[in-house]
Amino acid sequence: MVKAKFAVSSRRRRRKTMKFVKGQVGGRSKLLRTAKDAQRRALVSNFRDRKRKKSEYRSLWIIRINAACKLEGMSYSKLISALKIANVILNRKMIAEIALSDLQGFKALVAKVKK
Repeated sequence: MVKAKFAVSSRRRRRKTMKFVKGQVGGRSKLLRTAKDAQRRALVSNFRDRKRKKSEYRSLWIIRINAACKLEGMSYSKLISALKIANVILNRKMIAEIALSDLQGFKALVAKVKK
């Protein structure tokens, strides 16, 4: 009788890779070697962009706060500095949300730190 070596585990591994790249164009979804390259690249991009997303959101919040500050005749950096001096503990996400949804609340916040 012939000895079965690695058929089940290697087939399972290949199937897992091919399932991961399903839907990609051309040889990436059909050929094992290019599929493995595509999978590796996709996972690298996935990891990198999870980190990058946090930076992009922070930039968005800063842009929103800056735009609201300009309406109040203040710069973003002066507002953040004044908030730290006044011991107001709000992160940029919350300040941006206040500036976007509650303009009166943002005006009150600016008025508090302008004194």
